[in-house]
Amino acid sequence: MNNYNKLTLEQEFKLALYKQKIQKLHSKNVRQHLLATLKQMMIKDNLIKFFIKNST
Repeated sequence: MNNYNKLTLEQEFKLALYKQKIQKLHSKNVRQHLLATLKQMMIKDNLIKFFIKNST
C-alpha cells in the first residue's frame, strides 16, 4: 500500500520528457508549477488505479 503514491518508472520517464520540453518556457515559476501539476496528475492516476484494483 505504500507504493500507491509513487510514480512508476514509465511515469518518471514521461516526467523527465515534460521537464525537457518546459525548460523552453521563460518563467521559472511557470516551469515549476507545470512540473508539479504533471506529477500530481500522475499520482492521481496511480491512486485511481490502486482503488479500482483493490475495490473487489
